Amino acid sequence: MTLLQATDVGKHFGGVIALSRFSLTIEPGDLLGLIGPNGAGKTTAFNVITGVLRPSEGHIAFDGRDVTRASPERRARLGMVRTFQNIRLFDDLTVRQNVMAGAHAAASASPVESVLGLPRGRAAERRIRAIADAMIERTALEPFAGQTAGALSYGDRRRVEIARALAGAPRLLLLDEPAAGMNDSEKHALSALIDSLNREDGLTIVLVEHNITMVAALCRRLVVMNKGEVIAEGAAADVLRQPEVREVYLGRRRPQGEAAAC
Repeated sequence: MTLLQATDVGKHFGGVIALSRFSLTIEPGDLLGLIGPNGAGKTTAFNVITGVLRPSEGHIAFDGRDVTRASPERRARLGMVRTFQNIRLFDDLTVRQNVMAGAHAAASASPVESVLGLPRGRAAERRIRAIADAMIERTALEPFAGQTAGALSYGDRRRVEIARALAGAPRLLLLDEPAAGMNDSEKHALSALIDSLNREDGLTIVLVEHNITMVAALCRRLVVMNKGEVIAEGAAADVLRQPEVREVYLGRRRPQGEAAAC
């Protein structure tokens, strides 16, 4: 069964059309790259898919359920989990506490049971800690588990955010510019992690990323956007060879002296 289906989705901000007839199909096991120049509509598409923004028209289904009007929290409970371009960690909490926050939605105990230390609440807290520790190990963050998130390097903070997302048991993980601000070594480690999560764990991933080299190496399928519309879709190598993609996204055929769009 198709995991995610967005059909003719549009988003208008007053008279500005940010997204027009956007359609996207994600199958289980996909590793798809969503790319395009600045202002192409990628972030708007991400926000509409994950419920941060409500579409002006169109429909979104996740695992056969209509989630067009569902809240981000409802989508997360169904297994649609995302990260953000701007890191959103609790800097004063430890890495383990940050990752535990991502697992709380899966706990069966109520907040009152947890706060009062009732048996069901204590059992849920043990499960949450076990999930967090497993995701910390999965993302190679064990040396930093007891450190505050704010004390980590930029690349390690990015991994904490991914570990926290994984703690929510996603069926679909959406990564928004995860390599932004990373050095080459950090990008290499991140690419290896994403590839491993997809190939070894079978996690379905959608990646918004400006780093074309990284996207081309990781993603088997690409969707290219420009001015709120999809202009190309298909196998990564084929898409990147298309003249319109090379012109609009890679900056080919640009006037002499003009910087590349990527």
